[in-house]
Amino acid sequence: MLLLALETSCDETSAAVVSDGVVRANVVSSQVRLHAEYGGVVPELAAREHLRNLMTVVELALRQAHTEPTGFEAVAATRGPGLPGALLTGMRAAQALAFTLRRPFLGVHHHEAHLYSPWIEGEPPRARFDLFEPNVSLIVSGGHTLLVHVEAELSHRVLGATLDDAAGECFDKVGKMLGLPYPAGAHIERLAREGDARAWDFPRPMLDEPGDDFSFSGLKTAVRYHLRDHPTLVGDPQAVRDLCASVQAAIVEVLVTKTLRAAQRLGVPCVTASGGVTRNRALREALDQACAEAGLTLRLAPAALCTDNAAMIGVLAERKLLRGIVADDYDTEIAPDWALG
Repeated sequence: MLLLALETSCDETSAAVVSDGVVRANVVSSQVRLHAEYGGVVPELAAREHLRNLMTVVELALRQAHTEPTGFEAVAATRGPGLPGALLTGMRAAQALAFTLRRPFLGVHHHEAHLYSPWIEGEPPRARFDLFEPNVSLIVSGGHTLLVHVEAELSHRVLGATLDDAAGECFDKVGKMLGLPYPAGAHIERLAREGDARAWDFPRPMLDEPGDDFSFSGLKTAVRYHLRDHPTLVGDPQAVRDLCASVQAAIVEVLVTKTLRAAQRLGVPCVTASGGVTRNRALREALDQACAEAGLTLRLAPAALCTDNAAMIGVLAERKLLRGIVADDYDTEIAPDWALG
């Protein structure tokens, strides 16, 4: 099957061409520079930028895949969650193309696609569903922090989610307090490499509470009060590095501990992780060490597929269509909710 997928849920415009599980092209245009001066994503600007970039991104993906629109056997797009205006851009473009070509259209849930990105590997990237095994999956990004029990292929159950700030949001807000550029996660990681993670003992929210939910607003508030009580800290480069390392250590410990705890409780053999924050080296290393000590297999999404991308949308859409999942009607609306199947 030759399939075109679009992703426009937030501030990346992406188009991918997928064929028989192989990602033949995956083009991503980021809006980070546009939104950096505002310290976060501006929904109206994001939607306009998707309109500006979408055709260019699609044309480039077609050239890389050496194909034409008439060759597609199906079209897919992210249907939610995300910024409504941004989502509509990709959804309506994909639906219009599918209608014109008289091809099936499938709307894909963004989080569900993340669940299967760790099973994409190699060069060119290829979906390895033949290696699939039941797992607990951590999805961690600027807007979401989720734990999901993937009981079987295309069968999952959400175990827990963030009750307030997501992990990536906490990174960004701490970075803003320190005057770091947006998005701050990568800057905090870089500074943390030369910092002392034991310098300050910041809280590990909900770490010792039952359940699989997350909360990072308390950590963010603790950092705010710490900076209030140490007004000269921001002017001391080493103190900033120590603070970054201490904050990162708190976030990583919560993510890793709750993920491993859920996996061991459920008796699954595998842990997976995806989402933008999964590019953080400290998180990847901590997950690797914890899974090795627990005798669990760890699969991490490739760095290029951690952030928003159309490749994971296309891979999952193709798999669903080949498994007999009925395609959506062309007038399918954005679906913000994820059925706990």
